[in-house]
Amino acid sequence: MRRLPEPDGTPEFLALRALKLGDLLVAVPALHAIRRERPDHRVVLAVPGWLEPIADLVGGLDVLWPTPGLDHPLGVEPGRIDTVMNLHGNGPESRGVLEQLEARVRLGHESPGWAGPAWEDGVLERHRWARLATEHGMPADQDDVRIDRPAAPSPAPGAVVVHVGAFYASRHWPVDRFAAVVRAFRDDGHRVVLTGSAAERPRALEVAAAAHLGDDEVREHVLAGRIDLAEMAALVAEAALVVSVDTGAAHLASAYGTPSVVLFGPAPVEEWGPPEAGPHVVLTDARLRVGDTFGAEPDPALLAVTATDVVAAGRGVLRVVPAAVAGADR
Repeated sequence: MRRLPEPDGTPEFLALRALKLGDLLVAVPALHAIRRERPDHRVVLAVPGWLEPIADLVGGLDVLWPTPGLDHPLGVEPGRIDTVMNLHGNGPESRGVLEQLEARVRLGHESPGWAGPAWEDGVLERHRWARLATEHGMPADQDDVRIDRPAAPSPAPGAVVVHVGAFYASRHWPVDRFAAVVRAFRDDGHRVVLTGSAAERPRALEVAAAAHLGDDEVREHVLAGRIDLAEMAALVAEAALVVSVDTGAAHLASAYGTPSVVLFGPAPVEEWGPPEAGPHVVLTDARLRVGDTFGAEPDPALLAVTATDVVAAGRGVLRVVPAAVAGADR
């Protein structure tokens, strides 16, 4: 995706979403609507630069403006941008960095100096941003989550992907349960790979050890910290199944219609759950949910989910792949 060129008379539309992978993917319906309804604009997406491989796959975005957060001005010349849209939130910080751009048009939720729909608490995030676009004259479908497939091939086509990572400890499903899931799907004849970030590789190695993977198997199947974001997207797009807590990997599965089992803890399913129409199963016990996203211990709603629950749900939705692929490199 190219950077912002010198002004050339093309009206520019900047959308702000300076958050993480899952946050970007739930805003895809709104971004698709912007592109459809503003064909004459140069569409600029302000997101953290590390998300560029995924932003490239959204389709119709012209420019990525690297934005690590809201602590500093965006650095775009005031008056240059024709229209700004706040897809980040509705707080003074996000409004403030956009107001500094002195755009001709501001699109967001109702707040001082901004016209738009009232903010709603407790709603599905995809609905929130699709509704915002719709209310501003850009009709959006909250389930329009599809993104393009990357050109890179999958590092493990047809595999069962067990994503062991999560940014906060409140979403850390126990290592021994992940290991039981790995063993069960391997016993079923599937190739199983473990994913996560570089920081989460030690956790993936713990799961591998608990699943009794040998050294050669670890080198082959523990992909955490070894593949980049584009390769992760390709992996999920071609997977037989994705098992993950509520994190970016689960949202990638939604974007590609890949069967998934998603384990929820502190976050409500009603706000962050996958599309109902897809081959996705959500597991949690909302009655036990504490809801402390930043907690140091796994949320009780997450701990209520057993390995047996996950395996049974996964067997019910996983995609049938050729035996030569499913059993490869076990």
